[in-house]
Amino acid sequence: MKPVTAILIGAGDRGKDALASYALKHPEEIKFVAVAEPDDKKREQFIKAHDIPMEMAFTTWEDLLAKPKLADAALICTLDNIHYEPAKLALEKDYHILLEKPLSNNVKECVLLGELAKKYSHKVFSVCHVLRFTKFFSKLKELLDSKVIGDIVTINHNEYVGRIHQSHSFVRGNWGNSKRESPMILQKCCHDMDILLWLVGNNCKKISSFGSLDYFKEKSAPEGSPDRCIEGCPAGDTCPYNAVKIYLGDNVEWPTSVISADTSYEARKKALEEGPYGRCVFKCDNDVVDHQVVNMIFDNNVTAHLTMTAFCKDGGRHIKIMGTHGEITGDFDYDKIEIRHFPSEEIETINIEKDAGGHGGGDLGIMEDFVKLVEADGKLKGKTEASISVQSHVMAFAAEESRLTDKVITIDEFTQQVLKS
Repeated sequence: MKPVTAILIGAGDRGKDALASYALKHPEEIKFVAVAEPDDKKREQFIKAHDIPMEMAFTTWEDLLAKPKLADAALICTLDNIHYEPAKLALEKDYHILLEKPLSNNVKECVLLGELAKKYSHKVFSVCHVLRFTKFFSKLKELLDSKVIGDIVTINHNEYVGRIHQSHSFVRGNWGNSKRESPMILQKCCHDMDILLWLVGNNCKKISSFGSLDYFKEKSAPEGSPDRCIEGCPAGDTCPYNAVKIYLGDNVEWPTSVISADTSYEARKKALEEGPYGRCVFKCDNDVVDHQVVNMIFDNNVTAHLTMTAFCKDGGRHIKIMGTHGEITGDFDYDKIEIRHFPSEEIETINIEKDAGGHGGGDLGIMEDFVKLVEADGKLKGKTEASISVQSHVMAFAAEESRLTDKVITIDEFTQQVLKS
């Protein structure tokens, strides 16, 4: 069987490294034949790695999609505000689609993409909700569906963003400003909204949320600190967010790999002198929250609570699910699930085999799934279809609306308002 052919729109960290690198390890399954990427260095690196001819390398997605259909599938890995138009056009040109989350940073565009997924139901249209493909969350879903703790009553879920991830991605980086890209609850936590929706197995009915940006602001800046860490900060030796320490050390993998396509010391130093990642973490243009809580009730009266916080050493996820016949505690980072059975109080421990790759193996899993779906030419249904994914996106936008207005949001009413706008 010939490999699936694909085009890549956006050869950044997620597109080039997390997803498209699958083709380098499994050339018999998928082959990239064209790319669109505005950054010259990233584009050159991609065409060299995937042996793509120069005439199939484009600066803009518009130029690439202006061509007749070039492949079976399109991976769209641009920034959040450049998802809707290329996804819509690629569907119209008969491509199967794998779209990086979120669907869009605009709630109406999310809903419209969900409608387009139904219209083009003969095509694969998957969203990168990669956690559904991890062994950890797949096992949780299996346990809940088998009623091992009876009926679900409530879920407490914690998303520990981690101090470095927060400062890198959501203060200095692309997603620090919601007006430019997405609110935190959408960009970082639509994964978590999706997992809760999937585990509960019912639609969310109402949602409320509280949170704010409290620490990563100028009021927290050390006295005498310059605008850029590299200019010599008096608190440089003790500040945990010193860009010089984070990006100019021996590590050239993530997050350092993001600041410059050229990871030489000279190129990284220049990036800190001129680019966004060299800024004092307390003197950026960020406005997204650094901590937030969300309360949810679903159609089957299951309640759920999500906590997102930057203030922990490392990123990770921890979940506790309480049911009528027991409780499940799970730690995604330590690949461990504990079941406490009622009334015996017996504790059962399940150790999950750790998968290789990003997101606990989820990046690998979604690429394996997407290839199989494309090979079946849309005749199979995937776990993360856009028509399903739109629900968790609406939940995220509703949570942000609640945070900003201090109101409880009814999901159906919110969706209807979106469609009318």
